[in-house]
Amino acid sequence: MVEAGGDPAPTGAPPDSRRGRRAVTVSRVLVLNASYEPINVCTVRRAAVLVLKERAEILERADQALHAETFTLPRPAVIRLKSYVRIPRDAHARRITRRAVFARDRWTCQYCGTVRNTLTVDHVIPRSKGGPSSWDNIVASCAPCNRRKGDRLPAQIDMHPRQRPAAPSSTIFVHVATPTIPPTWEQYLAA
Repeated sequence: MVEAGGDPAPTGAPPDSRRGRRAVTVSRVLVLNASYEPINVCTVRRAAVLVLKERAEILERADQALHAETFTLPRPAVIRLKSYVRIPRDAHARRITRRAVFARDRWTCQYCGTVRNTLTVDHVIPRSKGGPSSWDNIVASCAPCNRRKGDRLPAQIDMHPRQRPAAPSSTIFVHVATPTIPPTWEQYLAA
């Protein structure tokens, strides 16, 4: 299957080429459980396979279609599984990764509020002062703010996070998979 209207990217094309940018947001499909709960983000190819095997149905379509030799399939943007898949409720809370912290904090420095391409992870209460490596003690910070805070407590330097850090919602994986949420996904992530 190939995309309609898509020219293949030349070999060795820079990562910021038209095809490369499009692939970040357009090539992802939101997967909903049978109960309409978001459970995953997958590639268009994987979503097409699930639809063709009748394991999922297309709820939202993209503008373009997928073409094969003998048929055309609407390009999925959101699919729903036909049978319920049990997901452990605490699956998102188990693992703390840099990307998950950045996604939870919306790729914004929690001290100065700027959106930066290069962020660091900061322990609000430094580990040297007994601070744990847990969701409620780790925030996204730009490098200048992280250097300025250093190894001090927030009260010592009067630098407090703009939002109190906490474990992320169960849809954090969506924000980790793609920083830009397509408009067609928003109604399914609102809950």
